[in-house]
Amino acid sequence: MHWTDLAALTSLREPERFEDYRHQAAKSPQYVDEAAEQGAQLEVSELFSRWQSSRDALAATLEQADTTARFPWFGPSMKALSMVTARIMETWAHGQDVANALGAPWPATEALKDIAHLGLATREFTYRNNNIEPPSTPMYVELTGPQHQVWTWGDPTAENSVKGSAWDFALLVTQRAELSELDLHIAGEDAATWASIAQAFAGAPKAVVRARQARLADENSATH
Repeated sequence: MHWTDLAALTSLREPERFEDYRHQAAKSPQYVDEAAEQGAQLEVSELFSRWQSSRDALAATLEQADTTARFPWFGPSMKALSMVTARIMETWAHGQDVANALGAPWPATEALKDIAHLGLATREFTYRNNNIEPPSTPMYVELTGPQHQVWTWGDPTAENSVKGSAWDFALLVTQRAELSELDLHIAGEDAATWASIAQAFAGAPKAVVRARQARLADENSATH
């Protein structure tokens, strides 16, 4: 999280220098993991202090950022508001990892709506990231939030839809769980394809997506 906050600060303050990050990421698919591993060698208290400082600096910089400008990133460039949403998504996803590792409670909040919004906004990117031409068909998403509120995106008459728990949809688009484990109802062929590869973060498709694709390929072979 600290490393990515620093990358975001570079994007906002010195966008021309961000090309160095892109170049390194293109050279090594494990670039981010390797950088995180290096940072993890710090003493826990030192790493936590640095992360708090980078998070405060990023928040302050985002508050002052030009809301009409687009800033470079590892995936598509983003406006400041989208970058805020992306940081919320990654904080939630990695917080989920930590909570699972420690067996600690991880409460559901309104942040789930931001994660869901980003998950839907990255739909076209997800297809292109998997070398698939994005469909033009409309998508309807209907999710139930932590206080039983209902959040919707798109036309409810669309043939393709994803409905269910906002928490589980967040797990899906951050690739923290398999689709079969989640309380989601998928209708339509395009929705099923999207759900099998959904990815709200930049970077190459992860192992969980490749596993889903392999399983779908096996199922398709079995039915033909």
